[in-house]
Amino acid sequence: MKHILYLAGKFFYFLMGWQFEPVPPYLSSKHVIIGFPHTSNMDAVRAFLGYWITKRTGHIMVKKEWFFWPMSWVFKIIGGIPIDRRSPQGAVEQMADIFNSRDEFLLAIVPEGTRKKVTTIKKGFWHIAKAANVSIICWFLDNKNKKARWLGEITPGENMIDDLIRIRDIYEKAGYLFPLDIADSPGKTNPDEQ
Repeated sequence: MKHILYLAGKFFYFLMGWQFEPVPPYLSSKHVIIGFPHTSNMDAVRAFLGYWITKRTGHIMVKKEWFFWPMSWVFKIIGGIPIDRRSPQGAVEQMADIFNSRDEFLLAIVPEGTRKKVTTIKKGFWHIAKAANVSIICWFLDNKNKKARWLGEITPGENMIDDLIRIRDIYEKAGYLFPLDIADSPGKTNPDEQ
């Protein structure tokens, strides 16, 4: 089945006139994968087709309230993970528990959180990767060149802002102006913000 989805993913990328870079050697069984930019609904389509091409299952976080029939069926198909935002155990802890309970888990997060232009990003992805002790992979939808690109991997360190600056530099080397307000400080962030 994975090979059929792989071929389908490659075919749809071809129809869209896009290329999908080869899977990098650092892509393993557990990561938080962040994607930029988020400009249209087609970004999600390309992301899920990308998972088919890598022959892996991707996951996204979805509010628990949205898991009702028939939407629950749709979300399960696309790898949706229900998150209970009212739980005393925050979203970060819930995701860390899922990472720890599985042999393979790839979590996709769009830190911009919206298709509108933003001046800074939501930082929940960093808190999740740090709590789960997994690396962050930087994925880039290069609209100018119509190419889905793997830009690199970072392991969260002790200072979130230092890591965000490293991620910003990775994207800016690829030609993308990363929306990061350096004036933000760890004391201003909410670990559960997604």
